[in-house]
Amino acid sequence: MSRISLDNPAYYLNRELSWLAFNRRVLEEAEDEGNPLLERVKFLSITASNLDEFVEVRVAGMVQQIEDGYTEGGPDGLTLLEERNVVSRDMHEFVDDQYRCWNEKLRPALAENGIRVLSIDELDSRARSFVEDYCERELDLLLTPVTVDPAHPFPRVINKALCAAFLLRRRRRSSLTYTGVVTVPRALPRLVRLPSEGTDDFIFLTDLVTFHAARMYHGYDIVSSAAFRVTRNSNLYLAEEESRSLLESVRTELHNRRKGDAVRLEIEADADPEIIERLRTNFELQPWQVFPVHGPVNLSRLFNIYEQTARPELKFKSFTPRELRLTAKSKDLFEELRRHDILLHHPFDSFDAVSSFIEAAAEDPRVLSIKQTLYRTSEHSLIVPALISAAQKKEVTAVVELKARFDEDSNIRWARDLEDAGVQVFHGLVGLKTHCKLSLLVRRDADGVTRRYAHLGTGNYNTATARIYTDLSLLTADPEITGAVHDVFSFLTAYAEHPNYAPLLVAPLDLAEHCLALINREAEHARRGLPARIIAKMNALLDKNIIMALYRASQAGLEIDLIVRGMCALRPGVRGVSENIRVRSIVGRFLEHSRIFYFANGGQEEVYLGSADWMPRNLYDRVEVMFPLKDAMLRDRVKHEILDSYLADKLKSRLLQKDGRYIRAWQGQGRRKPMSGPSAFSAQEFLMGLAEGKQLLDSIPLLPAPKKRRTVTAKER
Repeated sequence: MSRISLDNPAYYLNRELSWLAFNRRVLEEAEDEGNPLLERVKFLSITASNLDEFVEVRVAGMVQQIEDGYTEGGPDGLTLLEERNVVSRDMHEFVDDQYRCWNEKLRPALAENGIRVLSIDELDSRARSFVEDYCERELDLLLTPVTVDPAHPFPRVINKALCAAFLLRRRRRSSLTYTGVVTVPRALPRLVRLPSEGTDDFIFLTDLVTFHAARMYHGYDIVSSAAFRVTRNSNLYLAEEESRSLLESVRTELHNRRKGDAVRLEIEADADPEIIERLRTNFELQPWQVFPVHGPVNLSRLFNIYEQTARPELKFKSFTPRELRLTAKSKDLFEELRRHDILLHHPFDSFDAVSSFIEAAAEDPRVLSIKQTLYRTSEHSLIVPALISAAQKKEVTAVVELKARFDEDSNIRWARDLEDAGVQVFHGLVGLKTHCKLSLLVRRDADGVTRRYAHLGTGNYNTATARIYTDLSLLTADPEITGAVHDVFSFLTAYAEHPNYAPLLVAPLDLAEHCLALINREAEHARRGLPARIIAKMNALLDKNIIMALYRASQAGLEIDLIVRGMCALRPGVRGVSENIRVRSIVGRFLEHSRIFYFANGGQEEVYLGSADWMPRNLYDRVEVMFPLKDAMLRDRVKHEILDSYLADKLKSRLLQKDGRYIRAWQGQGRRKPMSGPSAFSAQEFLMGLAEGKQLLDSIPLLPAPKKRRTVTAKER
């Protein structure tokens, strides 16, 4: 057999197509009748929000690169132009499937359950009277009709603003047609609740704008109308090295983002071709960038139905996370941490323990200083006010990442509020995003000893997302770990590099190098017949160096299970390359966000958690931290409670095939229908039951041993 070249593009999946495949898995949840109806509506709205970000960041960047003359694509071998063409095709197919889901499945099912989304023509006299009053009382005050002519240029339509376009004809000059544009006001709900008895009725605000248009355009006949929306390039282009103030540079670029180049036009499919062409020409778009939709423009608006409909029987059952309980011997959390580390698995374990860790530090007179990273946090954050309060009595340092995409504006506000309160605020390092999740306290304990306490996490300090994202938190007083966290903060605030940050792995300094070494070590154990295995859970796997190391490990006979929620460029199951690698994605009630890395290590098991995915941006362009679980009981919990349950999932797990397709786990067993009963095991359902005391740990189905495949010899490679 000829030597296998791992540079072969055939061994890599396309990044953008892999992302679209992930969003399709979310769409499958909207189509799945096993999910509560309103949750299915929410899943559909999430697919639309996801696609918005994909277009304004990834597609926009691709278009920009092509315009700038770049041709080279990724490791899959596609040129940028080829990539754009296949991405465009998949996007159009996906949008058609979204609206098919809405029109053929969700909207009829909602109507059957007394939740109706009506058009103007479907309103009864009571609802129509309400609409006319609403238009006069609420809507008309906020509308600004524009007619495009030499004295009135086309209005500047900001990013993702919902608009209505009209083809107008003056009654005195019937031979000429004009374009009219009205921006749908963001101050009003996108879905307006109608008065009704026995049903929950809604109408889209856009329909009301169109209905009201005749009163706005006096002297015109409205030939036709259509709702539309433009998505613009939302990438920030910062020259950080030349900037005097990163905060001001980001603030300026945020203003420019709303006016970036147009990337996509969404418009009602039955729009007059003349309207479509006028809009396409005005926004300087190519035909592939126009997306006719068979239904309401911007399906993310459907989330309003979920929020405004009080029908608990059509939603997931409420879930109460497990609260942290201290042992009887401990007076407070700090004494508990001096006894042992604490591992929390959110949202199954309440995030309140993390918030309390920081809030208690703010009030505790024994705490001398607090250091905190902030990447994303919620609008009603408990942590930021705690830091502001603490600054009045102790040293407080915050590293606020201003370039956290789509949270830049809120982070600027938080940074200013913190600075005004006396917090020392830093914005990280030039050219690098600060993505690590760290909190460090210095406390003089009752015994007179000054100690450090730390929180290290896989997710953000965001109490809102902590209820719907799966993440892990480590609370510790371990001197090695807390000392290394201190060194990381010195790196962030002073660019002070240490020889190493052991036992932490820190990007962009040594994280990639150590990950490769861990993979290679495990492969060597497999060659020597020692206990060897990798189980890695992350959001995305794209780094070519990591993938090649995994391929070589597979060739050495190492069994590898990868749980990758989103993008995965690794192609599993390829003969002679990745036969020993299995990739699965779990999409369910909670967004899988935790990063876990398990290594059998010849019987001396190691588990690392962290903020980084195996992506180039995380390994080389961000400050990230991976941290070990030193406590054997915590390692055992992660392996047997968390990872084993994800690997056993047959309900929400999808298996990646070597051709890039994903199939349901039960399909991989040759079944034609989903499992039912005890065999229909869902990891998230199990973990919720475990947290509520309704499940036992031994209820995880026994996992079959990975099929042993032969090792590819050096000659064959």
